[in-house]
Amino acid sequence: MSRRNYLIRRVFQAIFSLWIIATILFFLFRLGLPDPTAALITEGLNAEQRAAVRAQFGLEDPLWRQYLLYLWNVIQGDFGLSFANRAPVASVVWERLANTMVLMIPAIALAYVIGVPLGAWLSWKRGTGTDTGGIALGLMFRSAPPFWTGMILILVLGVWLSAFPTSGMRTLPYDADGFLDKIFTLDFLHHLILPALVVALFYLGSPLLIMRNTMLEVYGEDFIEMARAKGLPERRILYNHAARNALLPVVTQLAVTIGLAAGGQVAVEVVFSWPGLGREIFRAVGTSDFPLAQASFLVLAAFIITLNLLVDILYTALDPRVTFQ
Repeated sequence: MSRRNYLIRRVFQAIFSLWIIATILFFLFRLGLPDPTAALITEGLNAEQRAAVRAQFGLEDPLWRQYLLYLWNVIQGDFGLSFANRAPVASVVWERLANTMVLMIPAIALAYVIGVPLGAWLSWKRGTGTDTGGIALGLMFRSAPPFWTGMILILVLGVWLSAFPTSGMRTLPYDADGFLDKIFTLDFLHHLILPALVVALFYLGSPLLIMRNTMLEVYGEDFIEMARAKGLPERRILYNHAARNALLPVVTQLAVTIGLAAGGQVAVEVVFSWPGLGREIFRAVGTSDFPLAQASFLVLAAFIITLNLLVDILYTALDPRVTFQ
């Protein structure tokens, strides 16, 4: 199969998967919430006013017409109005998603920049006390609940030492002309350090352990023995030959991690009062704001599907043995 045909097939598969997820979300929310406008209807409204509210959101139409209108609006990027925020859902979701990603991307980058080479190094030290200690450390951070780690850091670094702020993205009040003006400041960086450190510690164990275990498998390959027979230094074999061939599972995990991180670490965002998408989904479910919750889940699904598609395309660049079949 040619590269072009493979890419076309993968794009169609991604679109089909997204359509299936959008369909499931549509029927799930409508079957689970017979009257999703209940959050807007108060006891003081009479029957005509209640019907007017339902008609405003198109809930008086047949289900098949609601479904077609829903798909058409999704294609156009129109997710309706948020019940709680009284604002277009799309603007709320993208704003919260941007807030989440400026937290998650630096944190995940830090976790993988440290975890990948550290995992490779631990595989070189396999069976030693260093290897055992590194594995225990990775498992400890991965097992520790992020909200617990966050509260410990808040107590030590935020309360006792007063070294970092403990909530929010910026010190209130502040004026910012747009999103970039809000984040390209020292005040934002000061607020970012603690929650980003919590997220980085939580995700550190995945690249560390995956890289270590994959490297141990690669060490048994024939090309590693050939490199040693040529007299190449062990460190060069480790990073130039073995590490590159061990990256595929790490890259796959990275795509999944970033996709899931788009939904935010809900516990971290709640503990640090970070106005991200994860905290917004938590609030949307609690207030029965189904348009916002539905759009958030759909955006997360699209994000994960797109990242997996990009990873599949990048595979051949990382490992020449991968072919389009």
